[in-house]
Amino acid sequence: MSGGVVLPGGTRHRLTGSGGFPRPAAPATTRIAYAAAHVVADPRAENVPGAPAAVDWDRTLAFRRHLWSYGLGVAEAMDTAQRGMGLDYPATRELIRRSAAEARAAGGRIVAGVATDQLPVGPASIAQIRDAYAEQLAEVLSAGARPVLMCSRHLAAAARGPEDYQQVYAHLLTASDQPVVLHWLGDMFDPALAGYWGSADLDLAADAVLDLIKDHAEKVDGIKVSLLDADREVALRRRLPAGVRLYTGDDFHYPELIRGDAAGHSDALLGVFAAIAPAAAAALAALDAGDLATYDEVFAPTVPLARHLFAAPTWHYKTGIVFLAWLTGHQDHFTMVGGQQAGRSPAHLARLLVLADAAGLLPDAELAAARARAYFTVAGVAQ
Repeated sequence: MSGGVVLPGGTRHRLTGSGGFPRPAAPATTRIAYAAAHVVADPRAENVPGAPAAVDWDRTLAFRRHLWSYGLGVAEAMDTAQRGMGLDYPATRELIRRSAAEARAAGGRIVAGVATDQLPVGPASIAQIRDAYAEQLAEVLSAGARPVLMCSRHLAAAARGPEDYQQVYAHLLTASDQPVVLHWLGDMFDPALAGYWGSADLDLAADAVLDLIKDHAEKVDGIKVSLLDADREVALRRRLPAGVRLYTGDDFHYPELIRGDAAGHSDALLGVFAAIAPAAAAALAALDAGDLATYDEVFAPTVPLARHLFAAPTWHYKTGIVFLAWLTGHQDHFTMVGGQQAGRSPAHLARLLVLADAAGLLPDAELAAARARAYFTVAGVAQ
């Protein structure tokens, strides 16, 4: 049974494990890379749908130290941390405060999400949305993190056109005392964000966000784009003002977008980097060294994993992120805030297990196999 797991359908798979990837001596120099980190739930608490999030702070912060140890920055309180899917705003505010303090102690890079989720669900006026954003912006700045102005469900519902987005974002950019990261999350990640930037036509939406960036370029560090459309991302990247970064959030095409071309490249702010941090660090180190063959070799087996992890319905990718964190020993349980561990099926997670093993991301095969056997037993797959 050592290293072996019976998968749904009766196939027996033997995990091969991996020697792991070396920790880099320093962060990458040719690209900026953030991993959007998950939160570790307290398994003893009532983390059920609709309940306030109960977080295991020690394990949550330890995972961030893991990311920093591989030279990656942390993108805090983003979609991967279950904003809008179990992580309520009081827990979010505490998460940002604790993580920013931990970043200072570790010398790690951090950005943190600014949204409007302290407002009640339902209609809100443009003024209420602007003020909610401003309140969170002030809190992120005071914590010492670089703000990411996340897409707002409230604004997507209230805005009647690009001018409403321009009004709200111009106010925030003027108020910030440092450059911020803008955020464009496609509706495959959150259906409530359809038509963001004022149009369902993505070309018109791109024009609108570019107008905003050009008007406030000195206050925009970059824009994170998660549309899962590499061609569209490249087209937008090439239109950005000088000095404004494109942070890819494309969990399907990240190797080619980060590698770039003669006209430029994308930096990274990716949920998948939380799951593949050791491999991502190794690939970025190879890129720094000009070793494109190793860069491609390291990233190649992570792409099938990422495509499966972010398969439709894409917003449930967080379940796979937490499953892999459990298999690799970063937490002692497979419990999520809001009960979101039910977001993926045993069959989906079985495929995830096999793909993670093939990518060399399960360094302790015995631990991963033991935990996978426990999960599949409870799911009704006899071991």
